Amino acid sequence: MPNRLAAETSPYLKQHEDNPVDWHPWGEEAFAQARERDVPVLLSVGYASCHWCHVMAHESFEDPATAAVMNRLFVNVKVDREERPDVDALYMEAVVGLTGHGGWPMTVWLTPDGRPFYGGTYFPPVARPGMPAFTQVLEAVSQTYAERRGDVEAQAERIATALKATNDRHASEAAEHDDAPGGAMIDRAIGKLATIFDQVHGGFGGAPKFPPSPIFPFLFGCADRERGRDGEYMSRLTLERMADGGIHDQVGGGFHRYAVDGYWLVPHFEKMLYDNALLASAYAHAALAAGSDRYRQVALSTLDYMDRELSLPEGGLASGQDADTDGVEGLTFVWTPAQIDEVLADPVDRALARDIWNVTPEGNFEHSGATVLSVVAPIEEAAERLGLGEDEARERLERIRAALHAARDLRPQPGRDDKALAAWNGFAIAAYADAGRLLGEPRLVERGQRIAAFVTAHLTRPDGTLIRAWRGVPGTADGFSEDYGAVADGLLRLHAASGDLGHLLAARRLTAEALRRFHDPARGGFFLAAEDAEALVARTKSVEDQPTPSGSSLIASCLLRLGRIWGEPAWEDAALGSLDAVRAVSERHPNVFGTLLGVVQQATTPPREIAILGAADDPRTGALRAVVDRRFAPWDIVVVADPADPRCAEVPLLRGRGLVDGAPAAYLCERMACRVPITDPDALRAALA
Repeated sequence: MPNRLAAETSPYLKQHEDNPVDWHPWGEEAFAQARERDVPVLLSVGYASCHWCHVMAHESFEDPATAAVMNRLFVNVKVDREERPDVDALYMEAVVGLTGHGGWPMTVWLTPDGRPFYGGTYFPPVARPGMPAFTQVLEAVSQTYAERRGDVEAQAERIATALKATNDRHASEAAEHDDAPGGAMIDRAIGKLATIFDQVHGGFGGAPKFPPSPIFPFLFGCADRERGRDGEYMSRLTLERMADGGIHDQVGGGFHRYAVDGYWLVPHFEKMLYDNALLASAYAHAALAAGSDRYRQVALSTLDYMDRELSLPEGGLASGQDADTDGVEGLTFVWTPAQIDEVLADPVDRALARDIWNVTPEGNFEHSGATVLSVVAPIEEAAERLGLGEDEARERLERIRAALHAARDLRPQPGRDDKALAAWNGFAIAAYADAGRLLGEPRLVERGQRIAAFVTAHLTRPDGTLIRAWRGVPGTADGFSEDYGAVADGLLRLHAASGDLGHLLAARRLTAEALRRFHDPARGGFFLAAEDAEALVARTKSVEDQPTPSGSSLIASCLLRLGRIWGEPAWEDAALGSLDAVRAVSERHPNVFGTLLGVVQQATTPPREIAILGAADDPRTGALRAVVDRRFAPWDIVVVADPADPRCAEVPLLRGRGLVDGAPAAYLCERMACRVPITDPDALRAALA
């Protein structure tokens, strides 16, 4: 019989609606029942694509005996971390403080007023070395709550006090810095990153290894700094090794969520929209900066994956794909030599596949003889060994990929989390816009436009405020700071790519709303949830990039760019105030503050704004835009408009500017001074050099 989750729309919650556990969704009803029964709340947090969430569900939540213990001792609450990042962030901080590590599934026990007092992540059904059985933990927590209530209350109060003090602690540490953020801070951050950088495989730290997506824009933009070459080296080596690794789907494009090893080989197989959107943008920027066709192809294949596998009929994008197929992790994606030989009839194709990829009888995955494909030889070397021309080898490789992909499509496929999240669709808007503009692919800009229209139609209320999630119907949660920051950032990038002023003005409206709803004027930065949102035990800030850019940093980035377009110093001050909230910790751990360091980099780079005025269908406008778009200058601010659009009057950078002698013109402003308008592309290229 379905439990209380039957009425929910979240795919993750729907996965648990037939559990014998009497699950409640997050809400006052569950806590009222806990008070009435005088028992703790057992909070279980996960997400639909999470492999270990599925494992614990099968082992414990689907087991009637375990469920009976849970129902007898606790009020059980299930939360989708993607729909309620505020709940997840708050209690994850508590779990990390209690255990030294975090992850999903997350299991936390709360007092009936919501204060955490004990927690962990995955608990097995039977005891293992260093891990008690889940039922043992259930009984022990219940007994402690009943017999040592004073100790439980004291623990809960200590944790709640610590959670509330986090913002004050960061602000106090930041106050100790009396030097202004600038080049020295950037150099210190790169130096710190270099000490934890994997010089062989790229990335930061060891296993498990996650794509450091939010830090790439910062590293790309450091070329003019003292340690800029270090940043460039770290970003390129990481992108190269990731593209070669099994974390990159060598057949179908796109990236899995992380590698279980330290060298990008064997992934956890879920594919998330945010990873792929952020990495597509990173590879597009790297393709332009390095003049690399390899990076270009990775960016395009990643966006093609997103469009093919995650598109919703309404125009937006779904959240991700499961790690498991028919309960087996990675089943869809791995290959044996016999399976490859069955697909590839041509012996030269077989030889090329085996030469480029690591196809061996032993395999490298848990299934007997199965291999997660990764690149072991550049195509140039493989072509030479097989006596093929490079062009022929590339054509064959594309045919090989297409054949393997077609065969793989006949296998059982992983499930899809088909809810749309505002923030993640914002990342996708940015990715399609960036790749379309930087790589000269108008079709990608058009796809970004459709996603923006979806966000407006389904994730925006009539009053202009954002909704967190949509799955056929809008979710109940309001947008969080990351939603406002990501969508506004995406619209800013989409404006630069499309020239549609509506996107620029919409980005400004969202950023102004974010400033009103989330800003902490006393300590700087931006809270995760709005001031009028449901009150939790503590109001947390979204400050760290893990694994997506933090909402605080995204909003700061938008404030900085829009503040310069509109000439509003107060917005720039609020942007830099985000740094004040976490100054010390960001210097100690720059690997999780890449987005905020990018704000510092942009703020301390001599400002340059470029306004291009001309009809969108005028090839002369296109020629001027091509000069701006085909050069790597990540901190330049670009505004594009048709001077016939009356909305130009709303944008100070455009106001009073137009065609010059009937020709489209570029207006270049540097260090608060503007040059004479430029109509010739060569002259513009020289001015920007």
